[in-house]
Amino acid sequence: MLELEAQPLTPEAFAPFGEVIDTRTSDSFPINAGRTRRYHDLARVETLGEGARALISIFVSQPVELPLELPFLERHPLGSQAFVPMHEERFVVVVAPPGDTIEPDSVRAFVTDGRQGVNYRAGAWHAIQSVLEREGEFLVVDRGGEGNNCDEYPIDIRVTLPQGEAVTPTESEQESTS
Repeated sequence: MLELEAQPLTPEAFAPFGEVIDTRTSDSFPINAGRTRRYHDLARVETLGEGARALISIFVSQPVELPLELPFLERHPLGSQAFVPMHEERFVVVVAPPGDTIEPDSVRAFVTDGRQGVNYRAGAWHAIQSVLEREGEFLVVDRGGEGNNCDEYPIDIRVTLPQGEAVTPTESEQESTS
């Protein structure tokens, strides 16, 4: 079994697999008479193949237990797939570069801080949605259209968080329960 410790998600570390979607590290400009800041073009939406189109969905995911054990990774060869948390949900991201096989030493694990989203490039291998702490709602942008756009690759992976980092409620969750 491949053992991974999820590292903090950064744009530089995630670059081989896609983009980190985070307003805190992006430029903006004012629109709507200065009432709105637009963080423009944060990720490249890829829709490959005839009749392809972009989809916008909401996924509601149940929390996982740690250590996270994964029996496979999946990829979408015909389009990118973006996940943006709607309520500051932290989640684990497990990825490997595109290709027909997965080399164990190329697999990486990250943990988001709750305000970061990710956009997996077309063909990048990734784990299924793995939200921490509580049920999570995610805005998802991916590809619709004809063709098989989901492959699975069997690989046993166990993911932990760094020593001392617990799965704990966010500050806003703690305030709402007090």
